[in-house]
Amino acid sequence: MAAKWEKKDANKGELTFEIAYDQIKDGLDKAFDRTKKNLQVPGFRKGKVPRQIFNQMYGEEALYQDALNIVLPDEYAKAIEEAGIEPVDQPEINVESMDKDKPWVLKAVVTVKPDVKLGDYKGLSVPKQNTRVYAKDVDARLESMQEQQAELVLKEDQAAAEGDTVVIDFDGYVDGKQFDGGKADNYSLELGSGSFIPGFEDQLVGHKAGEDVEVKVTFPKDYQAEELQGKEATFKTTIHEVKAKELPKLDDEFAKDVDEEVDSLEELKAKIKDELKEQKTKEAHDAIEDDAIGQAVDNAEIKDIPEAMMEDDIHRQMDQYLANMQQQGIDPKMYFQLTGTTEDDLHKQFAADAERRVKTNLVLEAVVEAEKIEPTEDEIQAEVKDLAGQYGMEESAVRSALTDDMLKHDIAVKNAVAVITDSAKQDAKAKKDDKDDKESK
Repeated sequence: MAAKWEKKDANKGELTFEIAYDQIKDGLDKAFDRTKKNLQVPGFRKGKVPRQIFNQMYGEEALYQDALNIVLPDEYAKAIEEAGIEPVDQPEINVESMDKDKPWVLKAVVTVKPDVKLGDYKGLSVPKQNTRVYAKDVDARLESMQEQQAELVLKEDQAAAEGDTVVIDFDGYVDGKQFDGGKADNYSLELGSGSFIPGFEDQLVGHKAGEDVEVKVTFPKDYQAEELQGKEATFKTTIHEVKAKELPKLDDEFAKDVDEEVDSLEELKAKIKDELKEQKTKEAHDAIEDDAIGQAVDNAEIKDIPEAMMEDDIHRQMDQYLANMQQQGIDPKMYFQLTGTTEDDLHKQFAADAERRVKTNLVLEAVVEAEKIEPTEDEIQAEVKDLAGQYGMEESAVRSALTDDMLKHDIAVKNAVAVITDSAKQDAKAKKDDKDDKESK
């Protein structure tokens, strides 16, 4: 095959290629075998007409289009491989010549992956990350655990304070009339939670059980019920109970209650510190990775990104997002109903950053090429095992679903990310910590 590539602009060009006569002949034979099955010619049983008779009656040219459709996919694939180009969209193919007993000549207008001129991508300077765990961090986690284990204790003849929970009946009126959704009995409301209309909870602070309180509020202008937006409302409210949170004591018994793997509060604190250290280390690595890759992308030069690549990225993001919804039991139709959005809205949402995502991937692929990254068989096996565990599949099923080329591409891109991230240098001057912060001992 002779394939000739002529670039016309940044990302488009013409690919001229020939289909050898041997391939054409094979395609014509297959096209005839398909066609004759439905042919009824006088003197012959259905599907039994000889090739010579067919050619006399219809002409061999009647098979050309079917034959071309049969051989074109493989021949086009060979042509782009020979030309060394990477198409990113369906080609526009035109026939130059289809002469009898000669190679056929075709010309394809092809959109290709844009050239990437890499800038600096190794040894980049990134902000220093602080991974130290402070005593206040451990204390905050302990306080959160206390909150989760807190009990509500009845406050006898005491006024409600912010943070308390009140059990109330309420009945709402707008313009002197009740409205839908404005009435409830024995409702538990935590004061200060912000779960009610602004101003409602504040007006219950300082009142005791048994009191009736007339709460006056104004619905926000963006309230979900349009008929109530911006309206003044009065809620006739009765307080039945006032309850305060009673936090458990921070001692060894508390530690054993919240974590069966520890025997004391000190062991719990040590475990929390280790967990926070691991979390901060991961967050620091992610921050360095994001910053370094962002710089590498900014330093690279890419003239134009084909629209087809961005559309492909957008639809891939949409498919993945909706697939995640499906795993939660929400099909696409239900998702759009629940969110009050459309497929076009979701498309616009992912279109916003499509160019950046595509450019990032192009830069990472260019780094793979520049660094001559070639995944090993051991890396492929490890990736298959990891994916199998991640999705609860058999390794053989992962192998069937993903080709070696797909696995190698993903692994190579991950390794390119590591090249950029691991070579990045954190700034010598770290952000100064607060004087009051003490590292957890």
